[in-house]
Amino acid sequence: MLFVETNGARIPAIGLGTWELSGRMCTRVVEQALRLGYRHIDTAQVYENEREVGDGLRASGVRRDDIFLTTKVWTNHFAPHDLERSVKESLARMRLPSVDLLLLHWPNSHVPLEETLGALSHAKRMGLTRHIGVSNFTVALIEQAVALSPEPLACNQVEYHPYLDQAKVRAACDQHGLALVAYSPIAKGRIKTDRTLAAGLPALAGATECRCDPAHLARRTPVGKHRDLRFRAFGRRDGPDRRAGQSQGPPDRFRLRAKMGLRGACRMLGPAWQPEVRRWNCGRSYGRTLQRRRSPI
Repeated sequence: MLFVETNGARIPAIGLGTWELSGRMCTRVVEQALRLGYRHIDTAQVYENEREVGDGLRASGVRRDDIFLTTKVWTNHFAPHDLERSVKESLARMRLPSVDLLLLHWPNSHVPLEETLGALSHAKRMGLTRHIGVSNFTVALIEQAVALSPEPLACNQVEYHPYLDQAKVRAACDQHGLALVAYSPIAKGRIKTDRTLAAGLPALAGATECRCDPAHLARRTPVGKHRDLRFRAFGRRDGPDRRAGQSQGPPDRFRLRAKMGLRGACRMLGPAWQPEVRRWNCGRSYGRTLQRRRSPI
């Protein structure tokens, strides 16, 4: 199993995201994912499935110490006393004494970042979480967070896939020793049907066929978080050539985009207050989808 080590945290490189999972389905998916070998589970207060995630952990039979569990504090709980209370409520829902990683889900300009990071660090010192971090932070906010946080930050979780160039965010994370945790690394499944990527990736990767394996995609530093258990790897179909190709990992996704002529930026997800970014044509329905459907992920 691949791990990313950062500021004292050892994070399994492939994680199961649970956004939009609920009820018995959520419990069942988490249980089966752990039995299949997943060891990194990601949930959040706003997903409203922390209870089911906790049930899935227990039903799997996997030792709690072998699971890396992440949850996120929603923006309306960023005031210091609210943050501590909300984290304790999350743990009560999951029936656990602590999580492995606690993130600020999105920036909130209405609460001073210094106060929120102080409360987040206090939660760590109380033993409510082993590690802390942020999510959906820009380069400027990363700089502020690193400077203001009393405790070291482990990561910044952001949308990251071939349609959205996050090179500046990634560089800022590297500069400060933060892992970049990628959500929607296969762009909500759009990569599977993208003709440009399908035509260009095999040749550029030196492969006879292109099969997308989240474990392979995640070797390029970011931690992958996906929900499709069937995705497989870049590489050759048979024999030593496949093993040799896999040992090197796939080429950088944004370098491939540039070679194949893909330009611009396209977000799959984002809340209503997120600044718009220049869009790349991800499909005829994308423009309408962006306006109609916003995500808390």
